[in-house]
Amino acid sequence: THNAHVQTIPLPKKMASRKEGTGSAATSSSSTTGAAGKGKGKGGSGDSAVKQVQIDGLVVLKIIKHYQEEGQGTEVVQGVLLGLVVEDRLEITNCFPFPQHTEDDADFDEVQYQMEMMRSLRHVNIDHLHVGWYQSTYYGSFVTRALLDSQFSYQHAIEESVVLIYDPIKTAQGSLSLKAYRLTPKLMEVCKEKDFSPEALKKGNITFEHMFEEVPIVIKNSHLINVLMWELEKKAAVADKHELLSLASSSHLGKTLQLLMDRVDEMSQDIVKYNTYMRNTSKQQQQKHQYQQRRQQENMQRQSRGEPPLPEEDLSKLFKPHQPPARMDSLLIAGQINTYCQNIKEFTAQNLGKLFMAQALQEYNS
Repeated sequence: THNAHVQTIPLPKKMASRKEGTGSAATSSSSTTGAAGKGKGKGGSGDSAVKQVQIDGLVVLKIIKHYQEEGQGTEVVQGVLLGLVVEDRLEITNCFPFPQHTEDDADFDEVQYQMEMMRSLRHVNIDHLHVGWYQSTYYGSFVTRALLDSQFSYQHAIEESVVLIYDPIKTAQGSLSLKAYRLTPKLMEVCKEKDFSPEALKKGNITFEHMFEEVPIVIKNSHLINVLMWELEKKAAVADKHELLSLASSSHLGKTLQLLMDRVDEMSQDIVKYNTYMRNTSKQQQQKHQYQQRRQQENMQRQSRGEPPLPEEDLSKLFKPHQPPARMDSLLIAGQINTYCQNIKEFTAQNLGKLFMAQALQEYNS
């Protein structure tokens, strides 16, 4: 038996057309009940952060199956992760998807759906405690404001919650791409204050490297499952895996580079906006300084004529400060650029290995 603390969790909003760049995981104002169980007598939200995520193989298969059934191209699929926490290890033992529906389905209640799912799982004695959520991604495009807001809502309500990011395109190339992320403590503090001004981010020492922290993942199967897989592998026919040795890389690499260039263009536009703000602020400071000098000279002349000085004026009303642009979007764009660069680095490293292997085989055959 595990102790559990129950929290009210805002959930990612399920939308009819959920594209990566259009708020695929926007936080809904609705809420449901969820909890992270504490093992070995530990409880409360003040415990240490999660150091490892242990996922049952069945959960991984459910996430993959969910995308294969409902995900198409840039369409994002999302779902709820269930499990418990044992010391500093988060064990994800089950999950269920958000169903596909259109905005015309006015009768569909997301909160009621999730409550019924958790109640049904509890009745059959399956782990039903809320420990996070998952979503798919398109060529690694997941560092968005929507994901940030959703994960903050989860992590603020349940300290141990994580978001699993599944990349079906990279998985189709032969290596399972499933990563667990959490917001860093520094970013959590900034999000609580809801102040994303340049000064606040500088004070909190927030950079794009200090926004998300990746948690190591371990996929675990029971001994019976391992025995079954061993038996099935012996009975199964030899799979044709020649596509994993394909030297063609222009399609995947070209698409990733195109997405990278789009983000670089967005960053360039954001830099132009910030430079404009800095120029306007500097110009206003000069005007303010000149105004103060004129007032001081006029008061000196009035004093020499024996006249009273001019009344004090509120300079903040005469020179209204310009509103600084929010810098969180820039950090997210920089974080997404960094993700694209890492993906390109991994992809090119694998392809270079295949190219050298193909060259050696060709030389050997010749």
